[in-house]
Amino acid sequence: MDIVAEISRNGFWFLVLLTPLVFIHELGHFLVARLCGVRVEVFSIGFGRELFGFTDRHGTRWKFSLLPLGGYVRMFGQAPNELEGGVKPAPMSPEDKAVSFMHKSVGRRAAIVAAGPAANFIFAIIVAAGVFGIVGKEFTSPVIDEVRAGSAAAEAGLLPGDKILALNGRGITAFEEVADFILVNLDQPMELTVERNGAQMTVAARPKIVVRQDLLGKEVRTALLGIGSNHRGPVVKLGPIDAVGEAVNYTYTKTGDMLRGLWQMVSGVRPASEIGGVLRIATVSGAVAEVSFYQLTFLAILLSINLGLINLFPVPMLDGGHLAYYAVEAARGRPLSEGAQEWGLKIGLAMVLSLMLFATWNDLVYLKVVDYFRSLFT
Repeated sequence: MDIVAEISRNGFWFLVLLTPLVFIHELGHFLVARLCGVRVEVFSIGFGRELFGFTDRHGTRWKFSLLPLGGYVRMFGQAPNELEGGVKPAPMSPEDKAVSFMHKSVGRRAAIVAAGPAANFIFAIIVAAGVFGIVGKEFTSPVIDEVRAGSAAAEAGLLPGDKILALNGRGITAFEEVADFILVNLDQPMELTVERNGAQMTVAARPKIVVRQDLLGKEVRTALLGIGSNHRGPVVKLGPIDAVGEAVNYTYTKTGDMLRGLWQMVSGVRPASEIGGVLRIATVSGAVAEVSFYQLTFLAILLSINLGLINLFPVPMLDGGHLAYYAVEAARGRPLSEGAQEWGLKIGLAMVLSLMLFATWNDLVYLKVVDYFRSLFT
């Protein structure tokens, strides 16, 4: 079956991207835990049976495990009822309490938990800044060279030669900013301030929803304004300060775009079929790797932002769920009851598993695996 062979080939690139991101995430937990005086027992990339590893001089077991889809850091005193909804731990000696996770202040426990997602955002900024400073950033002038006949741009009165100065009142400097806005907002109305023959004017336009082929040749629903620009400027290497500033802005913008896209799915603006899982990410990773290492690097940046953002959602089992527990504990002066935490864990587990199953089904439909099996019985 071709699709199975394709996924197998792309699995390598998926692991190349995922493994460092998981390591960075867990390293954030690890470093802040050590900084807060917590003894770390295990640092694992993957789940299940250990494949290989070593124990450092502090007693931490560093290991690679059989299932490489994630990882974890296990800290001493990270009681099952704290993070896993289990039974109350056995009494500890004063020496053990000094290095126990559960005996640290709520502020320190929150810092340790938040450090994982924070590490993913910091990693995204560092890598993006490195790319902008070493490789450079390409700026395409927002001058329209092409207006497709019958497009939303043609109907709005845009003309070749128009220079886009602002979008919905916000100034822009690159053509890509228009494309990114349309990608996120689909067919929402937009106002473009353009310069034409030395004079400024405002043009109202509404992109049209179309079905196009994506990088994998699959049909996807997207929006199209119908303009193009060939005014590609030189690749500019940014200085250290500008590179970091551009990287922070890029990370902030992409985080907002992801949140907006999620809300659009919840509100029905975007179809829920756009939610993808492991299979789709693996396939996209392989396809992007064939395009260029530059594009693969930015895919890694986006995945790192996505991993950090998802883990901040207030869902039990995720870092954000634990932070929500700690916020309640800080507000009321004592933690939630074990029963409440256990119910929260069960609800969170059900939500995570349901989302995983839904995303996997979407992947199978998107990759036409479902169609293949249907064809076997028709």
